[in-house]
Amino acid sequence: MTVSLIKGQKISLAKDGVSLTRMFMGLGWNVISKKGGFLSRLLSQSEDIDLDASCLVFDTSDQIIDQIWFRQLKGMSGAIVHTGDNLTGSSNSTGDDEVIKVDLSKLPERVKSLVFTVNSFRGQTFDAVENARCRVVDDVSGKEMAIFNLSESGPHTGLVMVKVYRHDSEWKLHAIGEKTNGRTFHDMMPAITAAL
Repeated sequence: MTVSLIKGQKISLAKDGVSLTRMFMGLGWNVISKKGGFLSRLLSQSEDIDLDASCLVFDTSDQIIDQIWFRQLKGMSGAIVHTGDNLTGSSNSTGDDEVIKVDLSKLPERVKSLVFTVNSFRGQTFDAVENARCRVVDDVSGKEMAIFNLSESGPHTGLVMVKVYRHDSEWKLHAIGEKTNGRTFHDMMPAITAAL
């Protein structure tokens, strides 16, 4: 059963005592449809919205040890893979525009947490985006475990989405949903480190 996450909520990524080994974070979005007559829609065509998903890896001392984003698609010796940059929000058949896959079983013990972020690379604010959501999926069974709605209208250009972290040898998920600003995760680092 999928859990619809709210800001601050924490869930375990274990099912029936079995720890999750492989997961992915899928990000999907659409550009808000233009209202008005045909001519006004034709004359005011909006540019595509380029949201970017990133995954930042932190060690037990809360120091960043890897970053997976559209300029570095693989990290942690291949344990984390970004499947590629989507510049428009035109999704594949699953509705995911960008996907970051994680093999939790291959992450070394020194990895304490993974922070997933979304930013608007071209600087459009989230009030120009609709149906934005991220979801956590068991990459072995294909079962959607959690979904987090990101379509909160507002003048922000970035969101610190979720943190996947190790607690007592078990992986858990913390829905952060912190609004911030930035064209890349680099601009968002104060909000990211505050979420640790």
